[in-house]
Amino acid sequence: MSEQPRRTPSASERNRALYVISVAAELAGVHAQTLRIYERKGLVAPARTSGGSRRYSDRDIAMLNRISQLTSEGLNLAGVKRVLELEERVAALERKLADVQAEAAAVVAQTHRQYRRDLVPLPQTDLIPRPASGRGGRPNPQA
Repeated sequence: MSEQPRRTPSASERNRALYVISVAAELAGVHAQTLRIYERKGLVAPARTSGGSRRYSDRDIAMLNRISQLTSEGLNLAGVKRVLELEERVAALERKLADVQAEAAAVVAQTHRQYRRDLVPLPQTDLIPRPASGRGGRPNPQA
């Protein structure tokens, strides 16, 4: 029996709210009450069903794991919130920078294409200076 290669889930799959609070807590290695505290502090925002039940996505679980990592390193929840905000800001700025770099590269490429289109080849003979009359191609001062 051959093993199927693991595929990376799409963004919409990572954001799909699948897990009830008890399963999410188990996956994140924390108590369900801890998830409620994280939600009150604004660290996670799980989706809600029409009945009001929390549903956590794979992205939420990854965020819970990041929160656990930061708290185990000694940060309090206010510090964790600030770190997460700054990480999101850095990620947004990196996306914006990548967009600007791509746009600049496109403009440079278009400019280079325009230069090549505007160049007019000249015959080589027009570029070589012609020597004045005399021997050895030097100008004749007596002439």
